Amino acid sequence: MNDKELVEAVRDRPTMYGLNGTYYPTATYLLGCDMARSGGLLRGFNEWLIVRKGERSSHMWVALVLKEAIPDFQFTGWKQLNHLSPEQDQVAVGLLLSLVLEFLDVRDDSVKLAGMYAAYHELYALDNGTR
Repeated sequence: MNDKELVEAVRDRPTMYGLNGTYYPTATYLLGCDMARSGGLLRGFNEWLIVRKGERSSHMWVALVLKEAIPDFQFTGWKQLNHLSPEQDQVAVGLLLSLVLEFLDVRDDSVKLAGMYAAYHELYALDNGTR
């Protein structure tokens, strides 16, 4: 099973992976898969999200996805992720998995990936005088 098939399977049958369709377990499952692959599953995902929005951020993808899914969300810590409403969980999980699938298409295309990293560098180089 390749990475895209794994994410699609998690999306289509979360209970097969011990998930209940809520954001916190889904995000931690993906973090665990990423760690099991030595960072290879989501390498570049955070940068891609930042470039996609065109806004610099110091937040991790877990918070970036939530901020997009729930615009008034203010990330204050991991414990907070267990207290989303069922509707918020559904929107956040749906967005997370669709973004990961979209990202995997970029990650697996060396030209697109290089362009993403160049755009990321450009975004952060603006204030550093390295442009």
